[in-house]
Amino acid sequence: MSVLTRDEAQLRAQFLDVHRYTVELDLTTGDETFASRTAIRFTARSDGDTFVELKPAELRGVTLDGQPLDPESLSEDRLPLKNLTAGEHELRVDAVMRYSRTGEGMHRFTDPSDGETYVYTQMFLDDVQRVFAAFDQPDLKAVFEVSVKAPEGWSVLANGVTEHRGDGLWQAAPTPLISTYLVAVAAGPWHSVRTEHRGLPFGIHCRRSLAPHLDTDADEILDITRACFDRYHEKFEEPYPFDSYDQAFVPEFNAGAMENPGLVTFRDEFVYRSAVTDTERQTRAMVIAHEMAHMWFGDLVTLKWWDDIWLNESFAEYMGYQTTAEATRFTDPWTEFGVTRKSWGYDADQRPTTHPVAPENVDDTASALLNFDGISYAKGASALRQLAAWLGEKDFLAGINTHFTRHRFGNATLADFIDSLASATDRDVHAWADSWLRTTGVDTLTPRIAPTGGTCALTADRAGSRPHRLSAGLYDHDVAEEGRLQLRERIGLDVPQTAPQPIGKRPALVLLNDGDLTYAKIRFDTASFDTLRTSLSGLPDPLTRAIVWNALRDAVRDGELAPAAYLETARAHLPRETDLAVAEGVLAFAAGQLADQYLTLQDRPAALATLTSLCRDLLRRTEDGDHPGLRLIAVRHLIDVAAHPETIAAWLADGTVPGGPELDPELRWRILARLAVLGATDEDAIAAELARDPSATGQEGAARCRAALPDPEAKRAAWEAMFTSDDLSNYLFTATAQGFWQPEQAELVREYVPRFYTDAVAVAARRGPAIAVAAGRWCFPAHAVDADNVRLGEACLREADLTPALRRTLADRLDDLSRALKVRGEHRAE
Repeated sequence: MSVLTRDEAQLRAQFLDVHRYTVELDLTTGDETFASRTAIRFTARSDGDTFVELKPAELRGVTLDGQPLDPESLSEDRLPLKNLTAGEHELRVDAVMRYSRTGEGMHRFTDPSDGETYVYTQMFLDDVQRVFAAFDQPDLKAVFEVSVKAPEGWSVLANGVTEHRGDGLWQAAPTPLISTYLVAVAAGPWHSVRTEHRGLPFGIHCRRSLAPHLDTDADEILDITRACFDRYHEKFEEPYPFDSYDQAFVPEFNAGAMENPGLVTFRDEFVYRSAVTDTERQTRAMVIAHEMAHMWFGDLVTLKWWDDIWLNESFAEYMGYQTTAEATRFTDPWTEFGVTRKSWGYDADQRPTTHPVAPENVDDTASALLNFDGISYAKGASALRQLAAWLGEKDFLAGINTHFTRHRFGNATLADFIDSLASATDRDVHAWADSWLRTTGVDTLTPRIAPTGGTCALTADRAGSRPHRLSAGLYDHDVAEEGRLQLRERIGLDVPQTAPQPIGKRPALVLLNDGDLTYAKIRFDTASFDTLRTSLSGLPDPLTRAIVWNALRDAVRDGELAPAAYLETARAHLPRETDLAVAEGVLAFAAGQLADQYLTLQDRPAALATLTSLCRDLLRRTEDGDHPGLRLIAVRHLIDVAAHPETIAAWLADGTVPGGPELDPELRWRILARLAVLGATDEDAIAAELARDPSATGQEGAARCRAALPDPEAKRAAWEAMFTSDDLSNYLFTATAQGFWQPEQAELVREYVPRFYTDAVAVAARRGPAIAVAAGRWCFPAHAVDADNVRLGEACLREADLTPALRRTLADRLDDLSRALKVRGEHRAE
């Protein structure tokens, strides 16, 4: 599959004006392929040559202006169109296309629960050519008129309202001007809940086996959808630009969701079939708000080329969190952002593969695909939050609305966006953009407190170059309650400062970036750190605690705080935590990166014992039933860190945790996976659990458990399933990989560490970017924190012929591995 370069796209955009696609898809032709017929009406602005993209199983026929073209001219997924004359043209393409099992193009899924089949498209970034012929670049917008022939009993969803015209034929209303990657179709025997809002049809959809779970949450999902829709109409002068709003929860989806206009697709794990915490419900609400923001920023106004993907994702990420906070019952999503999401950006920005929020060197589509990372999402959203704080919300939104007005149904660049913002303010937005959007890395801010005649003054020292507008929180000990801290005041700071800021009497704690309005690593002076060791849980605000925990996390990763010290702090303060996002974020880092990577195998048992004790304290604290979310978090993590099987095996046998909760499918599979790691279960038990839960999630749970068994034959079978056979879907591939590597089984799987670096290269080349990313992320031997593993990986990067997706993922994992090795070395004696 060839990649489109920016130079090629610019030349084609200058040469062509594309008007309309008429796409006919026939989904009744078999289980492996479907028929695709496309008519494209376009204008050539001059005489010349161009090409159209297509990746067919079979190209049955092509005509240009009624004259046949040679199907054999198709090469590397490009069909050349030669000797075009200036003027109007019509290209017709008749092809047979392959269904996908990797979540790319037209994905096909058969539900093991009931045998029903579903298909849906994921066209991003350049996968439209897996479904129909197209001039596939974002700045060649057109009207799309799509019809679908589907099996009896299916319904069809698309970007516009669809009408069933009999005999399985469904016709979607023509779209406004949209980009090729935003075209969407989802077909199958959907369970649908429909309503109307503001005169528009709204719908939510899932596969039939999930119907009871969707129905349980339908009111919540639709209430959030309506509330966000109304809030965006308060913010944006441009009304919602499409004719309907459907949200389809689809199986085996690679991303969290996709912003197809009028038909947003979500991973169907968001239809909860087991107990979840309120933070997880908040995440679903935020994703709903995020994707809806794209209807304006991304769909109405679309990037011209992929170097501006941050304009889509950073904006939607910022708006998703902000609108969730303003319009729904989840009033504090920024805490989860601060403790979990933001660290994704910090980590990505400190790797050798970092890039600016707005990169200038996205030369082709393969390079563009690599930039969907913590920088484009979390760092970009943080930058926009800082911009809103610096400009003020009124001027920020005024600039956004100018941008929508200037570029509606068109394409825009970073320069266009900055010009729109500049029109609403006297501030130098262009200089701000150069400092924030064109640079890489994370600034570090450290407080310096100096006495000035009986009082103190604060200076925020900056390692870095960006300007920051932030707040500093001044906290004193609460004299009425030991261990509690009181906020004295938050003072505004512009960094760099022109002079030290007077703060009065020396506070017990000075916290820079209190409120989390900027993007920077935070450090503490000695006295403040001493206060945190004894009183962290006494901070009154969850977001403040999130900022502190993230700062401690950064200090561990930078080798400035011993992993054992982080664990001691968690052991002391997390049992008193009340915020779900903070509790989950701290436990995830402690159990994942600390226990699994940063601590040696010799130190790991003590860390697991500490975490087990911590989780038991949370269980004791939640026995009254008033904190079900905290209790669920404690149960999940106690399962994950169990070093001995007796307790969790008894839970599984009894079907409940003493005092609750009852074990739902998610918890049962979680326990069984841990028992598999510990060698305390077998294939018979896994098969019995799968018979109890034969769903798609059950299939994934069984694959995970089988790969986790400490048995050479089980490891061999799992490895062959991932790397020798190409039968596994994207989700089953990931589940198998998640079970394979276990720190407790390092000796058993030692022979597979070097094999990864050859077999991953081959599977990525065969199966494409989605599997390449899954292989790099989940199949990587992260548990093997040693110099030999680093050397093997570096040799692979240097010598192997890697696909771009695998190269980027592997480079990131190797950097994480080197960081873990460094942390181990720096704290080996502690």
